[in-house]
Amino acid sequence: MNRRSLWLALMLALMSALMLVACAPTPAATDEPEVEETDAPEVEATDEPEVEETEVDEEEEVEETEVAPAGDVDESVSGSVVLWHAYGTGSAEEETLNGLIEDARAHFPNLEIEVLQVPFDQIFNKYQNEVAAGGGPDMYVAPNDDLGNWVRGDFVQALGDLVTDEDLAGVSETGVAGMEVDGELYGIPESAKAVALYYNKSLVETPATNADELLAQAEAGVPMTMFIGAYHMFGWPAAFGGELLDDTNTCVADQGGWVDALDYLLALKEAGVTFTGDYAQAEGPFRAGETAYFVNGPWALGDYKADLGDDLGVIVLEDFAPLNGIDGFYVNPNSENQEAAVALGLYLSTGERAQSYTDNAGHVPIREDVVSDDELVAAFAEASAAGFPRPQSKEFGSYWTPFGEMFTKVIEGAATPDEAVAEACAAMNAANEK
Repeated sequence: MNRRSLWLALMLALMSALMLVACAPTPAATDEPEVEETDAPEVEATDEPEVEETEVDEEEEVEETEVAPAGDVDESVSGSVVLWHAYGTGSAEEETLNGLIEDARAHFPNLEIEVLQVPFDQIFNKYQNEVAAGGGPDMYVAPNDDLGNWVRGDFVQALGDLVTDEDLAGVSETGVAGMEVDGELYGIPESAKAVALYYNKSLVETPATNADELLAQAEAGVPMTMFIGAYHMFGWPAAFGGELLDDTNTCVADQGGWVDALDYLLALKEAGVTFTGDYAQAEGPFRAGETAYFVNGPWALGDYKADLGDDLGVIVLEDFAPLNGIDGFYVNPNSENQEAAVALGLYLSTGERAQSYTDNAGHVPIREDVVSDDELVAAFAEASAAGFPRPQSKEFGSYWTPFGEMFTKVIEGAATPDEAVAEACAAMNAANEK
């Protein structure tokens, strides 16, 4: 090959190499993403989030310690508990209980608590029917209206092995006695209940202090309503010297006092007092500020305060002796979590929870460590002290139906006081084989 041919071959090879280099992909397209994928994300994923997660956990732990100190948490109580109550829907009692249940859920983090409201006129029959069928809630809260019969019917669990004397420390003797039948404890006491006379200060300048003064005000045109019921009217016969039972639990209402009491109620009706067996109709005008007086219990105190404010007053009439009952928590014999039910009942009825029942729902305290500066609550405490302790004998259980019918028949004019008292007392004694 001559020199000219060799030179041309070298030039062609050089130009081909340059063209290949120009057309080849640049190194930057493959190296830069690799740096981003391996370095930048690793710094963000391993360092910054770890610091944030540690700080959040520490803050949460501090908050939990402040809200629920170790001493306020009981992790030993577990399982689930269903609680029934009969507090009025939307009432101060129900709102208070709902708040206390939230506290209980925080206190017992391992306990599932379910609450069901059952109307008062249904709760006792519903509870007994379900317990008799092997079911029912784990517990319920209610007055000791018929505790003796509940015990004799095996509807409530004896608590002697589940509640200690230390658990009831600070509870009044009256409170404990109200949960006992024949010396055995069947409930956890929560509060006392007895009716007294509510009045509206804007409608009556000076409240009546006895039956005669109340009648005189009715005759002068002071408006008032009365609910016809064996419970609400129980206190009137005592004002006239009447007794229901003697020492042998035999009815002696036909031996004096009860006829006089019925004559008095008829005098109130003649003077213009409205009587009705419909609770809402009896209560409604008072709550609306239309009537001056209404006989009712402390369970309505929170609601009446909201209705009437500073115009609300409570007076205990001389010699008026209402039934003094004790509200409490009862445990179902069928419950598979009785210890947890007892723990919840004790929690709700002690300490700040008992004080809350008094302050927010108007419950009359039965514990030494629960106090109230409210003069209305104090009036109900006086009513309870003056009241007739609710008997839990089998014989007293036969009071409700015949005497409830007695009050209704007399007020509605279907029977005279003499006839109605004789009939009711005879029916009670017959039921008790006296």
